[in-house]
Amino acid sequence: MQARRAGAAEASIEEPQGPAFQRRPMQVHEVMSRQVETISPEATLREAARKMKDLDAGPLPVFDGRVVLGMLTDRDIVIRAIAEGLDPASTPVRDVMTEDVVSCRMDQSAEQAAQLMRESEVRRLVVLGSDDRPVGIVSLGDLATMTHDAPEVGETLEQISSAEPQR
Repeated sequence: MQARRAGAAEASIEEPQGPAFQRRPMQVHEVMSRQVETISPEATLREAARKMKDLDAGPLPVFDGRVVLGMLTDRDIVIRAIAEGLDPASTPVRDVMTEDVVSCRMDQSAEQAAQLMRESEVRRLVVLGSDDRPVGIVSLGDLATMTHDAPEVGETLEQISSAEPQR
């Protein structure tokens, strides 16, 4: 058994270097929620609200079978319909949805998604697959919890949280 000399330097473990060991950016498909449910633009607000309740979900992409037309949130139902006196049993989703839906691709980096959220001042993006069908939703919360080493996410959270709400 060999004695250790007092004051000897401890061996330090360094991270491997070189292109084979560089971190690749985290991609959207690694952090997105894959449980995406959609709603038809012709569905009533009551049907949408029931679906949100059953799924315990706030946002529903509005999808006509070919393209995403918009996004409906529980807030849209309350502010744009109930507060305006519209009948949820007869008002179609199309009448109160947010039409300018912001989306990203599942193979984009999480940093690109954060930048898109910051530029658009939104808290969630519909994630589209190669066939333009919705395959998930990525929220600011998803990015914040999964990309702790990306300063862009913190900046995005701060900017969106302090921004005036859209419409």
